[in-house]
Amino acid sequence: MILRWLRGIFGAALIATGVLFALAFEARYWRWRDCFNELGRCYDPISQDVYLEQAGLVWGSLAAISLLVGFCLVAGLRRKPG
Repeated sequence: MILRWLRGIFGAALIATGVLFALAFEARYWRWRDCFNELGRCYDPISQDVYLEQAGLVWGSLAAISLLVGFCLVAGLRRKPG
Protein backbone atom coordinates (compact mmCIF):
# COMPACT_ATOMS: atom_id res chain seq x y z
CA MET A 1 0.00 0.00 0.00
CA ILE A 2 2.79 2.41 0.92
CA LEU A 3 4.67 1.58 -2.29
CA ARG A 4 1.62 2.42 -4.40
CA TRP A 5 1.27 5.70 -2.51
CA LEU A 6 4.94 6.58 -3.05
CA ARG A 7 4.71 5.55 -6.70
CA GLY A 8 1.74 7.84 -7.16
CA ILE A 9 3.51 10.79 -5.54
CA PHE A 10 6.68 10.17 -7.54
CA GLY A 11 4.64 9.89 -10.75
CA ALA A 12 2.80 13.14 -10.02
CA ALA A 13 6.10 14.88 -9.23
CA LEU A 14 7.56 13.67 -12.53
CA ILE A 15 4.51 14.93 -14.41
CA ALA A 16 4.79 18.32 -12.73
CA THR A 17 8.52 18.44 -13.54
CA GLY A 18 7.75 17.48 -17.13
CA VAL A 19 5.29 20.36 -17.40
CA LEU A 20 7.95 22.77 -16.11
CA PHE A 21 10.44 21.39 -18.65
CA ALA A 22 7.82 21.82 -21.39
CA LEU A 23 7.36 25.44 -20.37
CA ALA A 24 11.14 25.94 -20.54
CA PHE A 25 11.13 24.30 -24.00
CA GLU A 26 8.46 26.72 -25.15
CA ALA A 27 10.21 29.78 -23.73
CA ARG A 28 13.79 28.92 -24.74
CA TYR A 29 13.21 27.28 -28.14
CA TRP A 30 9.70 27.13 -29.59
CA ARG A 31 9.09 30.89 -29.62
CA TRP A 32 12.37 31.48 -31.45
CA ARG A 33 12.40 28.51 -33.86
CA ASP A 34 12.18 30.76 -36.97
CA CYS A 35 14.97 33.08 -35.82
CA PHE A 36 17.97 30.72 -35.61
CA ASN A 37 20.86 31.36 -38.00
CA GLU A 38 23.23 28.80 -39.55
CA LEU A 39 25.20 28.65 -36.28
CA GLY A 40 22.07 27.72 -34.31
CA ARG A 41 21.83 31.03 -32.47
CA CYS A 42 19.14 33.67 -32.20
CA TYR A 43 19.78 37.13 -30.76
CA ASP A 44 16.90 39.04 -29.20
CA PRO A 45 17.80 42.75 -29.31
CA ILE A 46 15.09 43.72 -26.81
CA SER A 47 16.14 41.45 -23.95
CA GLN A 48 19.71 41.06 -25.27
CA ASP A 49 19.51 37.28 -24.84
CA VAL A 50 21.07 34.72 -27.13
CA TYR A 51 18.95 31.60 -27.63
CA LEU A 52 20.57 28.36 -28.74
CA GLU A 53 18.98 25.83 -31.03
CA GLN A 54 20.37 22.98 -28.91
CA ALA A 55 18.15 24.12 -26.05
CA GLY A 56 15.20 22.65 -27.91
CA LEU A 57 16.74 19.20 -27.86
CA VAL A 58 17.67 19.40 -24.18
CA TRP A 59 14.44 20.86 -22.79
CA GLY A 60 12.25 18.84 -25.15
CA SER A 61 13.98 15.57 -24.22
CA LEU A 62 13.75 16.29 -20.50
CA ALA A 63 10.06 17.13 -20.84
CA ALA A 64 9.26 14.03 -22.91
CA ILE A 65 11.15 11.63 -20.62
CA SER A 66 9.67 13.10 -17.42
CA LEU A 67 6.13 13.07 -18.76
CA LEU A 68 6.43 9.56 -20.20
CA VAL A 69 7.83 8.03 -17.01
CA GLY A 70 5.38 9.98 -14.83
CA PHE A 71 2.36 8.88 -16.86
CA CYS A 72 3.59 5.27 -16.86
CA LEU A 73 3.91 5.31 -13.08
CA VAL A 74 0.47 6.83 -12.61
CA ALA A 75 -1.12 4.49 -15.17
CA GLY A 76 0.39 1.53 -13.35
CA LEU A 77 -1.61 2.46 -10.26
CA ARG A 78 -4.87 1.60 -12.02
CA ARG A 79 -4.00 -2.10 -12.16
CA LYS A 80 -5.35 -4.20 -9.34
CA PRO A 81 -2.72 -5.59 -7.01
CA GLY A 82 -2.12 -9.24 -7.78
